[in-house]
Amino acid sequence: MTEATVTQRRVLNVGGQSRAIQLPGAYAGFEQVLLDLDPNVGADIVLDVRELTSLAPHQFDAVYCSHNLEHVRKHEVPVVLAGFLHVLKPGGLAQIVVPDLQELMVTCVQQGIDLDGLLYDSPMGPITPLDVLYGHAGMIEQSGQDYYAHRTGFTSRTLANVVEASGFGPMFCQQGNLELNLITFSGNPDPELATLFN
Repeated sequence: MTEATVTQRRVLNVGGQSRAIQLPGAYAGFEQVLLDLDPNVGADIVLDVRELTSLAPHQFDAVYCSHNLEHVRKHEVPVVLAGFLHVLKPGGLAQIVVPDLQELMVTCVQQGIDLDGLLYDSPMGPITPLDVLYGHAGMIEQSGQDYYAHRTGFTSRTLANVVEASGFGPMFCQQGNLELNLITFSGNPDPELATLFN
């Protein structure tokens, strides 16, 4: 009698910068494949996120994209999302985390914060509204790399609209802490993944 082989689930961490940055707990037990444009971060795949369709299709159970989608231009967002669909297995999950520009605007108005005022302190240092809108100024200056700049932005409605228009299935979006956290599926959700991500 042979034991059934359990295949380890795989997540593509898009633009994750470093394995030292922890993925959310739901990915515990997943094999993480790090994709990044920067060849110096030790990525498994060095590739521009707009070129995901050059990879073999249907090889990942999940795509995790945190604070990366805002780094491409508005007209390139559907290209990136098509790449997510390309690499995902049927029923696979994409998790997209981006700044919430609507909450940013409301916060600035309600708290009287100017564009260069302090929103909050982070491990990278003070964060201003300009950092959220255009990319962290200190990181862009220190690295000398333009790809750290933000080229588009989202509200919950605009993010949901572009994800739906790209052909994804059911989606769920959580707002808070100046972020949008959207989970969506490639077609009908894999029941185990849907349960895992609640």
